[in-house]
Amino acid sequence: MKKSVLLIAFAITATTASPVEARKPPPLTPMELQALQSREYKTSKDQVFSSVVSVFQDMGYQIGGAEVTSGFINATSANKNKTGFFEAMAGVTASGASRVTAFVETMPSGLTRVRLNFMNTKNSSSRFGSSSNDKPILDPKTYQVAFEHIEEALFERGALTKTAAPATSAPAVSPAAVAPAAGPAGTLAPQPASHPERGM
Repeated sequence: MKKSVLLIAFAITATTASPVEARKPPPLTPMELQALQSREYKTSKDQVFSSVVSVFQDMGYQIGGAEVTSGFINATSANKNKTGFFEAMAGVTASGASRVTAFVETMPSGLTRVRLNFMNTKNSSSRFGSSSNDKPILDPKTYQVAFEHIEEALFERGALTKTAAPATSAPAVSPAAVAPAAGPAGTLAPQPASHPERGM
């Protein structure tokens, strides 16, 4: 009887877990990950580097290191309590923060590329020991918001200019709409009279 109950429980677990696994998105390819985390700007490396540092600080990160020559920036958010209900019941305490790194470089095209990498960190400890876990953040909204702030900082520095609307060309003027040239004393210059062709 007990064995039958275990088999039924296992079957229920398998059937309920399958749809969740089916909905799990496939991992990003290297090219997709690069497209998510990178942007290029038509300005200098120094301007982009300073803007990234400023944005990280505005987002509440503490700069751990920033070197213009190498282009690397790393920053960490404040540590927070991440102890879950079941962890607390088991006597486990957990805390963690968010980390972000940036790499700014000048491309052969003359553009400046910046690549961001956000990660969540979690440190757990109990009477049996401690563990640490880093999980990359792949939410597109996180990177979209960060790049929008970077672009705003570049605009404030005058490093980027908004694309101007294309100039509209003047409408073509038909020859009939052109006024005849003025003659002496403001009078209209005489125009040659047109004569109909005479038959032979």
